[in-house]
Amino acid sequence: MDLAHLIAELQGHGLRAEVPMERRQGGAGPADAGMLWIDGVAATVPTSSDYAHASPYVLRAEDDGWGIYRDGRRLASARPLQRPRYYDLETADGIPYWKIALLHLDSLASTVIQTCAYWGNSDQCTFCGIGVTLANGRTIAKKTPEMLAEVAVAARELDGAVDATLTTGTTATPDKGALYVARCGQAVREAAGLPVEAQFEPPADLAVIDQVAGMGIDSVGIHVESFDPDVLARVAPAKARTGIDGYFRAWERAVAAFGEGQVSTYVILGMGEDPELTVEGCRRAVDAGVYPFVVPLRPTVGSLMERLAAPSPGYTEAIYRRVAPYLAARGLGARGVAAGCARCQACSAMSLLETLTGKESGDRDGRTHLPLVSSGQ
Repeated sequence: MDLAHLIAELQGHGLRAEVPMERRQGGAGPADAGMLWIDGVAATVPTSSDYAHASPYVLRAEDDGWGIYRDGRRLASARPLQRPRYYDLETADGIPYWKIALLHLDSLASTVIQTCAYWGNSDQCTFCGIGVTLANGRTIAKKTPEMLAEVAVAARELDGAVDATLTTGTTATPDKGALYVARCGQAVREAAGLPVEAQFEPPADLAVIDQVAGMGIDSVGIHVESFDPDVLARVAPAKARTGIDGYFRAWERAVAAFGEGQVSTYVILGMGEDPELTVEGCRRAVDAGVYPFVVPLRPTVGSLMERLAAPSPGYTEAIYRRVAPYLAARGLGARGVAAGCARCQACSAMSLLETLTGKESGDRDGRTHLPLVSSGQ
């Protein structure tokens, strides 16, 4: 079993963990993430859902390390993320650092405003669990730039964080929260020297994107979630009002400000989307210089999709293998992304199928790159 296929299998079926490992629950997007390195490659896989508890894949301790097994057969070595050292620290007023920002393997991540104008009403994104984490007391409602800068320095010095990924719940303001998340990112960059991705919805005035770039942010995530308009209207009604073409207008402005490959969008599989529309949307995004970060749905406990099953690994892998050639042909790839989800890649197996091209030769960030196979397989 090659590594791309194994990670796709684990992200579809989940993993039964017989050893302690760091996990993320709740959050602003697809979550339920057990964090580990598989044969040296960063990956997050479902570990807490009901279907993960029934997974045929097991993380097991060995005499010298850990391994992933199925039916008693060892498939790969593994190293689960241990509790980061900075989690034991707190601010002067007693807020634990882990309530401000979490370490997702090697990326510091935080939802800077843990509330959303859409939460709890008819506009709520059905896959989202942003309010779950707050209700469970696992975070605070609003992180300040000063807090995040303090935590970022500790995460870099104590645990080797290499970048910061900052997102936000949408605010009921014309900029949708973009300027605040950018202020937080600016503080992190200045204090810790980490490259930063800021994630936000398309603002009403696209000139806000230029302001974000002017604050020193390295890359941005503007997430459409689905290229199927019927699915988008069902799972994210407010985003559907912006419309897919509205996202393309925002991406074009962002590519002009940040450069090709520094703008990304989540594309979630497993919500009933038309695969042809999905692949065509990804192709159009790639042509615009946008990296489509294709991920399988992870039904989050407490979200409106909590009872759904994750998509089959065969389905997600087939989409990966159709989208990856577009990236290769356009010269875009995970290696070129400065910060954020498209740089980390741990929640997807797609970058494992990217071919080596030109300036992208040579591995980076613990990602192993495998030969591309025909999209007809």
